[in-house]
Amino acid sequence: MATCLGLFPPSPAGKAFQPNHKSPLLFSSPKPHITLSRKSRYGIQSSKFGSFLDLNPESKPEFLDFDLSWFDPADRPRCFDVIIIGAGPAGLRLAEQVSGYGIKVCCVDPSPLSMWPNNYGVWVDEFENLGLVDCLDKTWPMTCVHIDDDKTKYLDRPYGRVGRKELKTKLLENCASNGVRFHKAKVLNLEHKEFQSSIVCDDGTELRASLVVDASGFASTFTEYDKPRNHGYQIAHGILAEVDCHPFDLDKMVLMDWRDSHMGNEPYLRANNSKIPTFLYAMPFDSNLVFLEETSLVSRPLLSYMEVKNRMVARLRHLGIRVKNVIENEKCVIPMGGPLPKIPQSVMAIGGTSGLVHPSTGYTVARAMALSPIVADAIVECLGSTRMIRGRPLHHRVWNGLWPLERRCTREFYSFGMETLLKLDLNGTRRFFDAFFDLDPYYWQGFLSSRLSLRELLFLSLSLFSNASNPSRFDIVTKCPVPLVKMMGNLALETI
Repeated sequence: MATCLGLFPPSPAGKAFQPNHKSPLLFSSPKPHITLSRKSRYGIQSSKFGSFLDLNPESKPEFLDFDLSWFDPADRPRCFDVIIIGAGPAGLRLAEQVSGYGIKVCCVDPSPLSMWPNNYGVWVDEFENLGLVDCLDKTWPMTCVHIDDDKTKYLDRPYGRVGRKELKTKLLENCASNGVRFHKAKVLNLEHKEFQSSIVCDDGTELRASLVVDASGFASTFTEYDKPRNHGYQIAHGILAEVDCHPFDLDKMVLMDWRDSHMGNEPYLRANNSKIPTFLYAMPFDSNLVFLEETSLVSRPLLSYMEVKNRMVARLRHLGIRVKNVIENEKCVIPMGGPLPKIPQSVMAIGGTSGLVHPSTGYTVARAMALSPIVADAIVECLGSTRMIRGRPLHHRVWNGLWPLERRCTREFYSFGMETLLKLDLNGTRRFFDAFFDLDPYYWQGFLSSRLSLRELLFLSLSLFSNASNPSRFDIVTKCPVPLVKMMGNLALETI
């Protein structure tokens, strides 16, 4: 699940519900283009049985061979309509959308042509709705959730892995055709005046714009918060691995595997996992190539990274998976929930730093792709008009375009879901997802894709409670009151 985000990325999962469209060609997609070295093909780098911690990833940083329109520091004037800090999925998507209306955009990033290092997983219908299905390099017609050793849920909702090269190339091509300029630098400082903002880069370049957008990821210091950032955290360790074999069905993506039988001989791991559980997320590409990720859905404080890796070693050993070669690995830490940024403020934000991460799941990429056109419309309404609406009125419109009242209220509900999950142990988590995936698909799919209205979320909650087991209802009654009161208070403040 965490693969939809990544390594503190410049981020980075909705549209109205539509039935899944299953194209025969879509589900016959080939495995991703991955070149294995002679060494990996013959297993010279093989690990100990079930372990991968002694292997180094084979892949090296990649860069796209693409002809961008670079900003020339000798150019005068150094003024744009919009400056976007960050060339991650969210930043490039917004640059593409805004520049399509003739708005002058400059995208500033230390390495605009470098490939994103993390994997992104999305529901296929989300990318279909966005016209981006051609950017999926692998799809699975079904997903499955292992609740425990005796129960598995099969979900009739196709899942896909985003082709990072395909998506970034498509966004860059559209940016290039729309005249977006790129500047290879790191932004050091921001300064805001009444009708204009300026940035100073590490190469000494100063650029000005009517609006600066922060798409530089979770670690950004440019976006302001006026409330304590009490995030929950999703942490995961993932590897794209060449293996001797694996037990997964090739036509099913493993969304969650909550089984803990692999900890039978690991009493310390079992005890900790009972309190703060982790699950396996697996994308099988073929019988010898698989992406594996051990994930803590959400914890506060952050679960130890070494603990996550040790649990993954024990799981793979139990499953009989012998890792021959690690092609890619990633450490994924995602702040979830917490307050929204100060609304409005002089800098706009998009992606991870703007609060778009789903508080209960960690999904972001498809949502950022979907909401960027809405933010672009608000920007164009101001800067593309003959009146040139700038300053505070501009900031109000773009922030409220991203976070209107309805969307802020539904986010409070999703945050309530996160706060509830934080209070559940392994057995409580299993009971929760057992009931959750028994809901009408419209509701569980809409919840995971952040596309339910507040009224629909209320109906989901009532249905979840009525369908839950008695122990799960007891969990809800005993552990939800505090998060519920907090949510109601926040909703009241939002609507004042």
